[in-house]
Amino acid sequence: MNDHKPELHRNTLAVREASERSQYGENSEALYLTSGYVQPSAEAAARRFAGDEDGFTYGRYGNPTVTSFEQRLAALEGAEACISTASGMSAILMMCMGLLKTGDHVICSHSMFGSTIKLIGSDLARFGVESTFVSQTDIAAWKAAVKPNTKLLFAETPTNPLTEVCDIRALADIAHAAGALLCVDNCFATPALQRPISLGADIVMHSGTKYLDGQGRVMAGALCASQELVTKTFLPVLKSAGMTLAPFNAWVVLKGLETLEIRMRAQSANALALAQWLEAHPAVERVFYPGLASHPQHALAMAQQSGCGGAVLSFVVKAADPEQARARAFHVLDSLQVMSLSTNLGDTKTLMAHPASTSHGRLTEAQRQTAGVVQGLIRVAVGLEHLGDIQADLDRGLTTF
Repeated sequence: MNDHKPELHRNTLAVREASERSQYGENSEALYLTSGYVQPSAEAAARRFAGDEDGFTYGRYGNPTVTSFEQRLAALEGAEACISTASGMSAILMMCMGLLKTGDHVICSHSMFGSTIKLIGSDLARFGVESTFVSQTDIAAWKAAVKPNTKLLFAETPTNPLTEVCDIRALADIAHAAGALLCVDNCFATPALQRPISLGADIVMHSGTKYLDGQGRVMAGALCASQELVTKTFLPVLKSAGMTLAPFNAWVVLKGLETLEIRMRAQSANALALAQWLEAHPAVERVFYPGLASHPQHALAMAQQSGCGGAVLSFVVKAADPEQARARAFHVLDSLQVMSLSTNLGDTKTLMAHPASTSHGRLTEAQRQTAGVVQGLIRVAVGLEHLGDIQADLDRGLTTF
């Protein structure tokens, strides 16, 4: 449970919020590697397994290190509670399993992460969960998609990879008027830049694999929400299905949170400068970055994301047709000598990828076109390298088509 002192600043919570120290007085939070816990008595064990008494019982149900991570992330998001999982996608699955049943309806943006679209639009459909995918930025479309059986609106802002921004408060109003919940995927902005709960969201979803860790070391996921949702809706699913976050991974991400604000601000500054440079490049057709005045939702992003565009951008290379566009995008990526060709993001190292053939490769061509994921699109998750080196590495491929 999130019981931090409300007067502490977010940067302080990022390094201080955690479970109580052990009897040894460690300053760096302890890493507890154990699958089971010795109980003080049979009666205490019975109460703990029944949920009538606090206490750890089994590694699949909880762990002190995992709890520290959950408390810290909840504090940063301004949520009552947090529950962690083995990955971001398992967090989404846990949310859907906890909230939805056959016949229920979900509304999502068709610009969401490819795996999210497949999970909700295809995999859950096999179990009778309906879904409607709408334009990320068209509030009227979200409202029109609401049905009597709508239980969840799920938005990702900014989106992957086109960095589209949705109006969180407006979507929260639509959801609540329909008796539904709003979940916001906050992976790109993180609580360092954006706090969806303060804007009306009910659930905040994270892939801790990304910026929360910050160095591409481990996988993790989490949901931040009310204590009631976490305890009564999500925890029972975790106990049954076992999407459990490993203690070591929790400890790594816990320590990553300590530098989250510093990293996000520095990487976002690099991203803005790179986006401005790409926008002026003769080989680039278009740049997608919320920090640019040319971005369609620039004003909303600046208000909703603490005046910062984030660290991810995408751009489209100039080409005569999709076949040439794909070839040119591949050429740019294959010409890299310093930056990394990798589909992950959130690392201190700059990572670049071709979404149409990787993260969105399992979608149909029609779905990719609807989402705007064209063959000439390259996504850049900007790291902490010197800006000049990033530009030179990209320019190598962009000037040798």
